[in-house]
Amino acid sequence: MSSERGASERPNPVMASAAGWLVPGAGHFVAGQSQKALIFFVGLTFMNVTGLWLGGRLFPLQWAEPLVFLSALAEWSLGLPRLAALLGGFGQGDVVAATYEYGNTFLIVSGLLNTLVILDAYDLAAGRKPQ
Repeated sequence: MSSERGASERPNPVMASAAGWLVPGAGHFVAGQSQKALIFFVGLTFMNVTGLWLGGRLFPLQWAEPLVFLSALAEWSLGLPRLAALLGGFGQGDVVAATYEYGNTFLIVSGLLNTLVILDAYDLAAGRKPQ
């Protein structure tokens, strides 16, 4: 039994990408790969929560400081988890904590990995990759 979809049954790649940005793994769910979606959701959300727990900082979008700006872009690639952490008052960053840099690394890398997951979901939805 094949789970391949025809070209007319494929989801919109932009919709899959937008869903993947809002909720990690949702793009794969839209593209019909629910197991991957669950793995990406759990893994990336865990990385984000770990980064916050380790005292990482949610960086602001500041043009004046290019590295801070790029870090913020990477973090915002996680979508709603980043927004929820910001609205919840998390991610103030404890600079004197021994785990501060580890926390920053987890937060930034979770966003960068989600960028790759979003691109993969786009390719799946566009039919560039086999299901």
